[in-house]
Amino acid sequence: MSTYDFDPSMPQNHDNKLDEGWWASVLSEETKVLDRVDGETFDIGEEETEEPEVDWVLVRRLYENDEVISLDVSGYNRGGLLVLGENIQGFVPISHLVEMPGATTEEERKRRLNEYVGKKISLKVIECEPAMERIVLSERAAQAGKGKRKELFGSLGPGALASGVVTNVTEFGAFIDLGGVEGLIHVSELSWGRVQHPSDVVRVGQKVETLVLQVCEQNSRVALSLKRLHTNPWYSLLDHYQPGDETTALITSITRFGAFARLPEGVEGLIHVSSIELSDPDKTIEQMIQPGQTVAVRILHIDSERRRLGLGLVDLDA
Repeated sequence: MSTYDFDPSMPQNHDNKLDEGWWASVLSEETKVLDRVDGETFDIGEEETEEPEVDWVLVRRLYENDEVISLDVSGYNRGGLLVLGENIQGFVPISHLVEMPGATTEEERKRRLNEYVGKKISLKVIECEPAMERIVLSERAAQAGKGKRKELFGSLGPGALASGVVTNVTEFGAFIDLGGVEGLIHVSELSWGRVQHPSDVVRVGQKVETLVLQVCEQNSRVALSLKRLHTNPWYSLLDHYQPGDETTALITSITRFGAFARLPEGVEGLIHVSSIELSDPDKTIEQMIQPGQTVAVRILHIDSERRRLGLGLVDLDA
């Protein structure tokens, strides 16, 4: 695994503190799913299986040794599968199932989850919290084989380049399978430009190369970045443009106060509604400008420190 010239203290990191509070926030999507397991009804097979007494010593050993275990699927809810074995029971989030597509209808999701019930699947324990009586397992991690997690954590570190596959996309970011360890690209690390939703940048199943920002083996957490593989365009914007310069831009979204447009360098600026002259006064901005449209703009002002770019609309037919 190669490394990249990475300085954890670089200025652009000031607003992305990778502490426990940061992780608690960005992982809330996964946490919400797990917190619903006890309160949400599971669809189960024809024969109910008595819940086993959990052997936490066994579970901790499985986790620490990064072992693969075969468990029976006894039920499911919309978040994933309930699995059982001798002295162990746990939950497999849907994003950790190999055969589940990233985007399905509710009916398709239910059908595919139901197909797991009654089968044995190979899993790894990826989270073990006795105090919360929580055991989380992964079919995807098990594919890498025994001991792969320790091997990966031995090679991962801030500045390393790591390739993986997108396994899940939420409003907080994208989860990446690095081959036995799952990393997270927070939405703020996807692009130097404004990101409305992570799905606009990456998709489930996509292979990506990322930069490792932080590694915590104890909690099996890896923070990743896509944007830092590229130079921060805000720092060099004034080398390319001065107020009054004209260029082309791609409309990315329309709001009540104007339109956001992306320059070729990747940064986005605001075309304020006051600078938009509509050729037909009876039409709205949405009727005249659409996301994906290329327009000619004039640079009005640049504030690299605050990442603010003011644009004026020059021509709708660029």
